[in-house]
Amino acid sequence: MGADLDREFKVLSSRLPFGLNFERHSPEVVELPQRVIRKGDKVRVLPPRGATKKGDPRLWQVKNIRKTDDGKLADLELLHAAEVETQAVALADLVVVAEFRDTIYPGLVSTGKVQRGGEKPHHTVINGENYHVLKALTYTHRGKVDAIYIDPPYNSGAKDWKYNNDYVERDDQYRHSKWLAMMERRFLVAKQLLNPADSVLIVTIDEKEYLRLGLLLEQTFPEAGIQMVSSQINPAAVARAGAFGRSDEYIYFAKFGSAGPKRVELNREWVSAKGRTHNVVVRWDLLKRSGKKGSSRKDSPGCFYPIYIDPEGPKVAKIGEALPNDISVPKNVPGTVAVLPIRKDTSEGRWQWTPATLKSRLAEGRVRISGSIAKGFTVSILKPGEYNKIKSGEVEVTGYGVDGSLIVEGQDEGNSVRAIPSTQWRITSHDATQYGTRLLDDSFLPGREFPYPKSLYAVEDALRFFVVGKPEAVILDFFSGSGTTAHAIMRLNHQDGGRRQCISVTNNEVAAGEQETLRKKNLRPGDADWEKLGICDYITKPRVATAITGKTLDGKPIKGDYKFTDEFPMADGFEENAEFFTLSYETPVSISHNRAFERIAPLLWLRAGSRGQRIDKLPVEGWAVVEAYGLLVEVDSATPFIKALNKVKELSLAYIVTDDDRRFQAIARRLPAGVEPVRLYESYLSNFSFTNGE
Repeated sequence: MGADLDREFKVLSSRLPFGLNFERHSPEVVELPQRVIRKGDKVRVLPPRGATKKGDPRLWQVKNIRKTDDGKLADLELLHAAEVETQAVALADLVVVAEFRDTIYPGLVSTGKVQRGGEKPHHTVINGENYHVLKALTYTHRGKVDAIYIDPPYNSGAKDWKYNNDYVERDDQYRHSKWLAMMERRFLVAKQLLNPADSVLIVTIDEKEYLRLGLLLEQTFPEAGIQMVSSQINPAAVARAGAFGRSDEYIYFAKFGSAGPKRVELNREWVSAKGRTHNVVVRWDLLKRSGKKGSSRKDSPGCFYPIYIDPEGPKVAKIGEALPNDISVPKNVPGTVAVLPIRKDTSEGRWQWTPATLKSRLAEGRVRISGSIAKGFTVSILKPGEYNKIKSGEVEVTGYGVDGSLIVEGQDEGNSVRAIPSTQWRITSHDATQYGTRLLDDSFLPGREFPYPKSLYAVEDALRFFVVGKPEAVILDFFSGSGTTAHAIMRLNHQDGGRRQCISVTNNEVAAGEQETLRKKNLRPGDADWEKLGICDYITKPRVATAITGKTLDGKPIKGDYKFTDEFPMADGFEENAEFFTLSYETPVSISHNRAFERIAPLLWLRAGSRGQRIDKLPVEGWAVVEAYGLLVEVDSATPFIKALNKVKELSLAYIVTDDDRRFQAIARRLPAGVEPVRLYESYLSNFSFTNGE
């Protein structure tokens, strides 16, 4: 039996699972320099001020905090040690550490707001570890997010991201698996936030991780339809030693439920050289025969004839007869311009249809005229295959042009086309240098550098295909960086009057190049002079604020105009609202005893749609009602509370604070139709108790 078991074990152990295999590197940890240290916390001991070397990487637990003549001391005990080891360290020399298997109880602290949008919902910018913020959003936005757009670290080895508070270097042998572990954890939480019936996850990446990312997406989201687009972001190309210059990056679209790209108005850059786009409803071809074989006048003399164009249309005024072989100049018809099938090399070509055929198909609306006297006129036709789409009812005729040509649903007109593009994007406005780096530095945040921001218009275009027709969409970016996604959503709202809202999540990490300089000045993460240079406070929040106000940080109007799709002065700003928050970490005891309400209040407001007033303090009357939700603290005041709810339109939630489930159910039955009852703090505590552990 032992031999049989051994043989079977060897067979099983030799099998490898299909797909992407990597170390999960659990637990991932993050330092929380602004978190107040409490008894029972996990901490690390920081290096002395002024030192640039790494501190003690070991984890300690705070057993006691005591006051001394020199300040507060913490009694520590080493975690995960074979033998007990203790020490006493000044509280100021410690930093709280959270392992990603730990249960957290999040709150939010408001750090400012900008309001120009009246009753519109607020965009939110949250400063915090993005994994923990994602966990917080499972309470406020589970299944409610319409689109996620992220530009995660590309794992270039150039200190673009940290794992366990250390930069992942190019020569780290676990570099790829650390990156995958980091991404997988966040994807699994993001999956809970996306609307399974109709939503999209958009992820940008370059050549260093695009293969692994593709496999990770396939494994994490087997139910999604996944497609990759190649997008040119730098027409000049970035030189690579011993390799081709890189000019593009890749965009993955993971589509859930019924989600799919919608036809939108695109300029001519999206159309290929042959005038085609992916999934255009009908395609117009040139009447002039192309190619080398069979395209000259001598190949079909009966198809060399003039078409007289009335330039006021432009439209066809008359179709001439085939010219004799010895004549190349047509007769003059007053008020018209004669068009012949002359090829680019000025040789005589031929039309695809005879005069009689052209006349009959002109009557069917299958001939279209474009151009002008100055630029010349072009004659386009609907071939039988394309015309059959109309006759079969596959596409609907919506009207006729001035030239009598058919206009169908989705058909291009003039300088734009209503379509879905191909997977190759070579669009001028997607240049990251011109419309990312320079836009930020020249207009919105002069003098403040941010590495490799996305083109504003590239993000706008990627999202447009999925949020067009969704004016109330919720968009999440949990690798927010410079805040381009929020800016793009404001642009989309400006174009169609939408009320979309963006949740931007970023940490307050200081750029790697600045950290050593700051440490030499005796500064540490958590110090005010350190934190003010962090990404969130130095870049993200100011960028969102200046975009809304139309003014730079020194109060001057922003110079320049927005381009493409929607052109107007940047100084006009946007009629939008935004509020900025920092993630806080609470204890279940303080929450259940109403001692952390001011920090839980923003989560209740977010869950109700981030619109209108917020109930920031416990109401003295025992209840309060605002535009989007109500709060009942004293269940004995249920009757006046419910009366107040009935007077507010579009109110969606009622938070009821009680430990008595029967009383909660009794009050819930009395609520107005369409108002969701939520029991506090049971719903909050159970959400994080049961979902936050790994």
